[in-house]
Amino acid sequence: MRHAIADAPGAAGARMLRPVGLRVQDLTHRFGDRVVVAAVDLELAPGEVHCLVGPSGCGKTTTLRLIAGLEAVQAGTIEIGGRLVARPGFDLPPEERRVGLMFQDFALFPHLRVADNVGFGLRGLDRVTREQRVRRWLQRVNMTDYARSWPHTLSGGEQQRVALARALAPEPALMLLDEAFSALDTSLRAAVRDEALAVLREAGTPTLLVTHDAEEAVRVGDRIHAMRDGRIIQAGTPAELYARPADPFVAGFFGPVNRFLGRVRGGRVSTPVGEAAAGALPEGLEVETIVRPEAIRVRPVHGGGVRARILQRRDLGPVHVIHLGLPGGSDVRVRQTGAIVGGVGDEVEIELDPSHLFVYPAAR
Repeated sequence: MRHAIADAPGAAGARMLRPVGLRVQDLTHRFGDRVVVAAVDLELAPGEVHCLVGPSGCGKTTTLRLIAGLEAVQAGTIEIGGRLVARPGFDLPPEERRVGLMFQDFALFPHLRVADNVGFGLRGLDRVTREQRVRRWLQRVNMTDYARSWPHTLSGGEQQRVALARALAPEPALMLLDEAFSALDTSLRAAVRDEALAVLREAGTPTLLVTHDAEEAVRVGDRIHAMRDGRIIQAGTPAELYARPADPFVAGFFGPVNRFLGRVRGGRVSTPVGEAAAGALPEGLEVETIVRPEAIRVRPVHGGGVRARILQRRDLGPVHVIHLGLPGGSDVRVRQTGAIVGGVGDEVEIELDPSHLFVYPAAR
């Protein structure tokens, strides 16, 4: 059971002093009878990058649309830069929220040159100021030399940089990215994404990135919000979610895991790969044990551990991905770094690293 931890003296005051770029409280949204966003809370400080992660259909994009003003708020409140922008019965239009948006589709205007695309949203500025703003942001994304180019002549990465400059030129109070880098080739994606987020952090723009890619979230997010069925299941730093996942969904979000059902006996749970401590879970409870591939270490047979046979082995540089067959017919996946003994068909022993092993009440 998870218990709330009381705030230390002065903690509430410290939270009040913390500058807030985005605050979402108790946001709930329905499509007909179906709840797609359920009591979502988010808080971002200026310059922070938060990642909203979860499987397709979990409510990520709807949350983003509500924050942007593309959907009317049914329940809850949204504040941007300390200003209330939405509550039931009150919704500022998107253009008044000072929100920058980037989607998987770069959505550049094909009939406008690069500079005109960047300057499209700069209304109310005189010509000289507008041109200076466009030039400054093209320089920030290393696209100054392409100011007179047409979008169709640019590579995918170059189009993404132009889209970022266009989103940032109005100097938004908040940036929302919806799978914004997923259309790029793998080799280009990380470079463009890291460049874009560096610009956003430097500008002090709070940024919410929606992604289904847990690896991307871990690499770039200051905090991760893991979402399932419209709810935030757990929020924290990447290290916190990885080391202390709240449930099997979060534990399995960082890659394939081995799952075993069992019961608590004498404070422990027996699995085909060894025993696990059950913590405070009650005696006799049916549980699910999550064993990450990196929790299992392969060693030569010494006669003191669980024996297994190597069924498959792939050596990916310093990382070895191994498929082991266990007594009784079950099998597990192992990911191990460094030197490893044994080839396909060889018998080995395995030991467990408890820091990568988690026990939860079984789902009913």
